[in-house]
Amino acid sequence: MAEFDEVNRKITIKLVYYGPAQSGKTTNLMRLHDLLAPDLKGEIMTLETQNDRTLFFDLLPLGFRTPSGWLVKLKLFTVPGQVAHDATRKAVLSRADGVVFVADSQRSQSVNNAESFQNLEENVQRVGMDFSHMPLVVQFNKRDLPEAQIFSEDEIMQRWSQTPWPLVFSSALVGEGVRETLFKLLEQVYPALDRLFGLQQKHGVGQQAFISAVLGD
Repeated sequence: MAEFDEVNRKITIKLVYYGPAQSGKTTNLMRLHDLLAPDLKGEIMTLETQNDRTLFFDLLPLGFRTPSGWLVKLKLFTVPGQVAHDATRKAVLSRADGVVFVADSQRSQSVNNAESFQNLEENVQRVGMDFSHMPLVVQFNKRDLPEAQIFSEDEIMQRWSQTPWPLVFSSALVGEGVRETLFKLLEQVYPALDRLFGLQQKHGVGQQAFISAVLGD
């Protein structure tokens, strides 16, 4: 749940990029850091890596001022995908306002995707959140790989046709689909924030203005 700091006139929102190891979670944050307007973002921080793989988490801070003068700050985290770091995943996931599940499009990774998605659902429940109402976007990454190695978009759409979550196809390596993924998540996150904090009524920030302010459009 977002943090409300009335003394410092600040609302802090937590978004988490979840998924199996090496699916491209960190690359998503790196490309967002490249693509978003310089005055909106802080430096990306990566804590404790080994062999270029995240063992703890990455953090990308974003923020903007509302017409009412409040600071809306967004913290984008990744979690480590390795099975051994489940405690860290739960800690990062706790009190999240929305989640991007970064799936690996490679056919060879279907089992890892399924296990990681199940782990997400279990950990959401363990930290006391409601999975059925949690803002969630599923991103299928690595679309730049040869067609023979990855599931086609039609196959993925068919497999996920009975699920309620938005699907985004991306190549985070070259920046395709990463802004679209965040856009889809912000669309889902906004209604809950508006109910909690009166973003429209008290702060003059409607849904489109909220999304545009974060993305720098």
